[in-house]
Amino acid sequence: MNRRNLLKAFTGLCFPLYQPASAAETHWDYKGDDPQHWSELSAEYQSCSAGVSQSPINLDHGIKASLPQLEIDYGDNFTSVENNGHTVLVTAGKGNQLVVDGERYNLVQCHFHHPSEHLLKGARFPLECHFVHRLPDDEIAVIGVLMKEGRRNDVFEQILRLAPKTPGKMAEIPGGHLAIKNLLPATFHYIRYSGSLTTPPCSEAVNWMVLIEPVEISAEQIARFAALYPDNARPIQPLHHRPILED
Repeated sequence: MNRRNLLKAFTGLCFPLYQPASAAETHWDYKGDDPQHWSELSAEYQSCSAGVSQSPINLDHGIKASLPQLEIDYGDNFTSVENNGHTVLVTAGKGNQLVVDGERYNLVQCHFHHPSEHLLKGARFPLECHFVHRLPDDEIAVIGVLMKEGRRNDVFEQILRLAPKTPGKMAEIPGGHLAIKNLLPATFHYIRYSGSLTTPPCSEAVNWMVLIEPVEISAEQIARFAALYPDNARPIQPLHHRPILED
């Protein structure tokens, strides 16, 4: 059963195609109550307030379901680390893929939020990593990885060392190699729901899969990221009776 039919069977929902916004130059921020006013900045940001399937959410009261296995096949082909003024973003090269429901998504990029955007049964984590995937028709699937305080993570250390301190700057990854799979936990049990991008234009019909097992990063690494972005997490959004499916 393909992804659309599976989600219909479990939720009665379907996912229209993601359409990227053209108002990329419109300034937006996380400061104060700015996220509550994103929809006022551009006509293309209306989903940020009018949408009923917005992200992030509190991942709680999940419905037990037989979810399809995630086949995550990340190599080490990554091109750059960018401080884009909203987060630290790692651009993926070719050959990094996610297969789920018979659909093969290409990894486009991963980026980080401090603190975590999603809550797991009411608990917030120090950081969250989003792996953003795309189908050729622009449909989006995002894997969320929660990050907790613990041992130092070597690949996150590489990213922090490369991340420019100045917004708008980019650094090439030496040799184009980064073992990004070391930012994934050992198990891929996950929670699934229909949501949105967590930044403007807040487009909906995003297929969210948040892994239940967190990965560890050190307190010192958390502090270094927080020095760049003290708070780049969108507030929790209303569930609006959406089902949450739990592996």
